[in-house]
Amino acid sequence: MTEPDTNAIKDPDDWSTGDEPATGAQESYLHTLATEAHEDVPDGLTKADASRKIDELQEKTGRGR
Repeated sequence: MTEPDTNAIKDPDDWSTGDEPATGAQESYLHTLATEAHEDVPDGLTKADASRKIDELQEKTGRGR
């Protein structure tokens, strides 16, 4: 297996659209993960915040591996 190109994976803090509201797909997936993790998802997340929360919940639930 090859390592991903590190330039292809940007930190959410570096996204030009990171401060825009989370997408519908992000919100939907976040709520699915949050239900599995028995956590609440705060309202009004930005795209960048939603991405970080998705990563956190994927780690907690074992999804996304």
